[in-house]
Amino acid sequence: MAATVGVSGAAIATADHQQVRATTATGWQQPCLPMGSMHRIVVNDEADYLAQMVAHHQEAVDAAAQLHRSGRDEMRALAASITKTQSAEINTMKAWLAAWYPGQRAASYQPMMRDLAKLSGDALDETFLQDMIPHHMAAVMMSQQLLMHGRIRHQEVAGFAQTVRDDQRAEMFQMQRYLSDWFGTVRPMPCGPWGGPWRWSDDSTPSPSRAPGSSWMPGGMMG
Repeated sequence: MAATVGVSGAAIATADHQQVRATTATGWQQPCLPMGSMHRIVVNDEADYLAQMVAHHQEAVDAAAQLHRSGRDEMRALAASITKTQSAEINTMKAWLAAWYPGQRAASYQPMMRDLAKLSGDALDETFLQDMIPHHMAAVMMSQQLLMHGRIRHQEVAGFAQTVRDDQRAEMFQMQRYLSDWFGTVRPMPCGPWGGPWRWSDDSTPSPSRAPGSSWMPGGMMG
């Protein structure tokens, strides 16, 4: 049975007072949350990953559709990228599930995004960014967990999980930069076991401009 996955934007907001603020290698201020503030994400196997990620991607696509009302070109471009990329990935995952795991049950999914339908202007953009950052973070962690623990049965899924991890990680830091530049805030992400922000394999802290492709793992987050 698929595990319930979800870390709501509201849930993370309630823990904002617990933030740890640390300076990245580029001087960018990145707060993070104690590990207990996040729900534990569990991927049981390849089929579970695909089923969970279909539901997770669909929520992202639905939320991105609301950004047609945004007054910022950057936000509409981000929405178009999310919609195009993740819609195609949904179709791929559904095809794999039908071919390889026809009896797989749909994932029990806990929504992570707040309702954006009645929002507009800055409220729409800021709420989307606040919620989509941890939403992307969940996809990164799910993908890395699958890759780390040897639960992949088809090589196609390995490449797929790597792409999801790297693409959404890059978008996460892009969205952090938008929050900082436009609203003067940064969405907290989980701290590593050292109490500071996530680190790259070279022991530097990630910045919004860090190019994708580096070896990375959110310390202490994987089962």
